[in-house]
Amino acid sequence: MELQIQLKTLADKINQLKDKIGTEESTKHAFVLPFINILGYDTFNPTEVVPEFTADLGLKKGEKVDYAIFQNDEPILIIECKNWKDNLSIHGSQLFRYFHVTKTRFTLLTNGIFYQFFTDLDEKNKMDQKPFLEFDITNLKDNSINEIAKFHKSSFDVNNIVTNASSLKYIREIRKQIDNELTNPSFDFVKLFANKVYSGRLTEKVMEEFKELVSKGFNQFINEKINDRLNAALNKEAQNQRADQIETIEDESKIFTSDEEMEGYRIVVAILRRKLSVNRIICRDTQSYFGILLDDNNRKPLCRLHFNGGKKYIGLFNNDKNEKKEPIQSVDDIYMFEKELLATVSLYEVD
Repeated sequence: MELQIQLKTLADKINQLKDKIGTEESTKHAFVLPFINILGYDTFNPTEVVPEFTADLGLKKGEKVDYAIFQNDEPILIIECKNWKDNLSIHGSQLFRYFHVTKTRFTLLTNGIFYQFFTDLDEKNKMDQKPFLEFDITNLKDNSINEIAKFHKSSFDVNNIVTNASSLKYIREIRKQIDNELTNPSFDFVKLFANKVYSGRLTEKVMEEFKELVSKGFNQFINEKINDRLNAALNKEAQNQRADQIETIEDESKIFTSDEEMEGYRIVVAILRRKLSVNRIICRDTQSYFGILLDDNNRKPLCRLHFNGGKKYIGLFNNDKNEKKEPIQSVDDIYMFEKELLATVSLYEVD
C-alpha cells in the first residue's frame, strides 16, 4: 500500500511538472531519481546508486550509462534515461552494449514516464529485444505495481524476478495479439471461427463477411461479460443496503442498551482513538449484539459485544472480516484485546 501511494504521488508530480521540463537532465532529477528513491535505494550514496556508470567495451573506452544500482558491490540494474518527450522505441542500443560486459541481469530504459525493463530470456548474456515489463507510471495497474515491488531494495531477488519475467513477457505479447485480433482480426483467426459455424465453402467474400462478424461477436461477448460483473456488483451492493435498512428498522422496543454495553463501548473508544477520531467510532445496538462500527458503516465492523446471554463475549474480526467470539469475564477484559482491536482498523482504508 505504501509503494502504491508513493508511485501515485510521483505520477501526480509528473503530470504537474512535465510541461515545464525541457531537458534530459531535468527529467532525470525530477522524475527518474525519485523513482529510484521509491525503490528504496539512496541516490545520495555513490556505493548504492552510481551516476554516469562507466564500463569499457572492448576497444571503446569511457562510454557511460546514466545510472547503475549496486548491491554487494555488484551492479543489479543499469538505467538509461531519455527526455520525457522522447520515444523509447528508438533508443536502447547503449543498453544492449553494456548488458554483456556487466554482471547485471536487468536493464531499464525510461523517459521518466514510460519504463521498460529488459533481461536475457532469449539468449544468455544478451539483452532481449523486447522488455518483459513495461508501464506508464501515470497510468499504473495493480499488476504492474506488484512487479515494481520486486525491484525494491527490501525484496530484490534475481532468481525470483527472472523466473517470473518469462511469464510477464509472453502474457504481454499475448495481450497485444488479443488486442490486434479484436480490432483487426487476422485471416487465420477469422477462419478458426468461421469453420466452426459455417458449413459452406469459405470464399473470399464469405471470409470478408465473417471478419466483421467475428469482430462484432467478440466485442459483444466482452461487453456482456463486463455488464454481468457490474450488475452482480450492483445487486450485491443493493442487497447489503437492504440488509442495513432492515437492521436499522428493527423493533426498537425490543432493544435495550445496558450500562455495561456503554461502558464496553467507552473502553473500545479509548483503545482505538490512537488510530481513529472519536467521532468515527460509532455504536449501534441490535437485538443480538452491541455493534461498534467505523463511520457508522455496517460493512466496517470494529468489534461486537455479546452481553445479552449468560456469558460475555467480544466479537473480533480477522482479515476476511469473519467474526470470532472471545469469552471475557468482565468489561475490563476488553483491554486484553487491544492489539487485535488496533489491527482491525487496518482492514479498512482509514483517511
